[in-house]
Amino acid sequence: MADNKRKEKTWAITAPSATEHADVEGLVAALGISRTLATLLARRGYCTADAATRFFNCTDAVLHDPFLMRDMDRAVARLHRALEAHEKLIIYGDYDVDGVTSVSLLYLYLTALGADVGYYIPSRTGEGYGLSANAIDRLAEEGVTCILTVDTGITANEEARYAAARGIDMIITDHHECRLPLPEAAAVVDPHRPDCPYPFKELAGVGVAFKLAVAYESHLATLRGERVVDAVRRICAQYADLMAIGTIADVMPIVDENRVMVKYGIEQLKHTKRAGLAALIEEASAGNRSAGETPRRKKITASFIGFTLAPRLNAAGRMRDASLAVELLLSDNPKRAAHLAAELCEINHQRQVEENRMAEEVFARIEEDFDLESTKVLVLEADHWRQGVIGIVASRVTERYGMPSILITFDGAVTGDGSAQDQGKGSGRSVKGVNLVEALADSEELLLKFGGHELAAGLTVRRDRVDAFRDRINEYVAAHRETEHGVQLDVDMELPFADINMHLAEELSLLEPFGIGNPLPRFAVCDVTVERIAELGGGKHLKLTVGTDGRSLHALMFSTSRSDLPFGEGDRVDLLCSLEINEYRDVRSVQLTVQHVRPSAGYQNEIDAGKKRFAELRAGELFDAEENVLPDRELFAYVYTTLRREFRRGRTTFTEGELLALLNGIGAPRKITYPCMKYIVEIFRELQICGVEEYAPDGYCFDIYYKAEKANIEKSSILKKLRSQCRNRA
Repeated sequence: MADNKRKEKTWAITAPSATEHADVEGLVAALGISRTLATLLARRGYCTADAATRFFNCTDAVLHDPFLMRDMDRAVARLHRALEAHEKLIIYGDYDVDGVTSVSLLYLYLTALGADVGYYIPSRTGEGYGLSANAIDRLAEEGVTCILTVDTGITANEEARYAAARGIDMIITDHHECRLPLPEAAAVVDPHRPDCPYPFKELAGVGVAFKLAVAYESHLATLRGERVVDAVRRICAQYADLMAIGTIADVMPIVDENRVMVKYGIEQLKHTKRAGLAALIEEASAGNRSAGETPRRKKITASFIGFTLAPRLNAAGRMRDASLAVELLLSDNPKRAAHLAAELCEINHQRQVEENRMAEEVFARIEEDFDLESTKVLVLEADHWRQGVIGIVASRVTERYGMPSILITFDGAVTGDGSAQDQGKGSGRSVKGVNLVEALADSEELLLKFGGHELAAGLTVRRDRVDAFRDRINEYVAAHRETEHGVQLDVDMELPFADINMHLAEELSLLEPFGIGNPLPRFAVCDVTVERIAELGGGKHLKLTVGTDGRSLHALMFSTSRSDLPFGEGDRVDLLCSLEINEYRDVRSVQLTVQHVRPSAGYQNEIDAGKKRFAELRAGELFDAEENVLPDRELFAYVYTTLRREFRRGRTTFTEGELLALLNGIGAPRKITYPCMKYIVEIFRELQICGVEEYAPDGYCFDIYYKAEKANIEKSSILKKLRSQCRNRA
């Protein structure tokens, strides 16, 4: 087994600028907002009342002219010819949410214009990502003369030439990283083209598709003598919801025009008239109801889209057929939409089961086979992994270990017999500071195909080249990654527990929508006591009650079991968390969503100081009575009663920190110091008042003897020696 340890998770709290104090005070005075919100604004660059107001109202960005994109004019011209001549047109998309929203948006738009249009999404398992000669042959036989790609195609050089040979023009719209030369097509629209002057490069595939619709509608408006601005508003009013879903699902930065359209799209979703989306929202909300209750519809936010709607839409392409998701988005039949929504939710449940099974297998292999100190990129392969799940498991691997990861599956390989020629499909995720596409480009001669973004990419590789690829990409990252900080968790600011209230939680909604570039605020809430730990979802999640100074709040920890926690009830901890508003039966309350927990620095210092002092006392040093080291009969009785109560509840093991926190809880006759606790435990073991076994590190297992309360503590030699060391004992 490799000598392993996971990379430490560290908190990086945003540092204040030299002018922060003045900026914050100015925002508080001008806008009447809390210092917490003002600090968040200042640290995100909105340092004046005017800048903050424009940010709140989304007037700090404009929708850029789509014709600033290279080849947009050519795309519009070729599309116009296709519609005028009633050519058979196919929208060719990807099988993720970005792809299916792109397909749905342009299909709805072109159908409304009377186009002879269909759509094609390849099978993830049978065909794989992107265009293929087989698909082009099939479309050519159906009479297709123009293929419009969405969210794919930017690296399809061979396929574009093949389509041209079959008499098919291609209009390529994509948003992935480009490699020169570009495909030879009627138009290649991608803001990442080196020669593209478009001012905002971070559009999702659906964003580029949206821009094509805006451009074409603007073209039609010009022909009709209408105002272009009215054409833009028309497209926004019809399709902003689809753009919002695809943009959030593809984890694009929620800044610039993405922020404008996502905010507008979310407002549309709150009152959606699309039967499919309404059904999916209702079905996804059904899991929040109790028996006999009407489902409580979830608040529509970027988080709800990203963590609830998007996984269900994605599940179709991951586990079965992405066309199910497109059919849902296009449906205008409420009954059919409800059936499709229920089917997608069930497929998503199957995906979750498969994902968790695979993740546990991958984690076990990493712990067994990899030296995490020397490894720079985790590359693992298997024959049986489901292709549609490897990407999300790679995300979990990268999050857990703080390094890039690539998972490769040979499931459905061409030969499927363990041949060296088998082609494996891989999906990778990266971390800040490692451009995954550039790293893959360094291994280009070892790969059959690759493409994607800086932090997420896909690849195809032969079985006999996996080992060489693993070595090569590790060498590349070792040479090009400047620094390694383990798993670094960004924190906006430290937030006093006393400042957490409903007003602040409501105020933070002014920053929405959240996402990359405008993340959900994360706070460090320090030195709170864990009062209670309860399991949710059959032990998959936890609900904590935390508090200080007589006030308590609930805190949720998702995808965390009780055995994952390095602390117990009574411990003092620091929380890295966000603030949420929980609505249940018309009652609103503030709750915390916890991303990470660490021991409170003050509490840990107290434990460390206690250990040091105990070692000194064991060596014979004298102490004063005021140090609270010497236990009396009342303390012995209290500790025994407490241990017996916990034993009856089935709790027999404690870390030293857990035991100290437990004993200093409500009802303690006086403060029990670490040395005092240690001496009580040693005396219990000496006199066989209870069974005491120590386990590493710093843990105890107790066995209660129910007749032990009659033991005479005066017979303890440990206690006699301890009394002799007390200088001023009464």
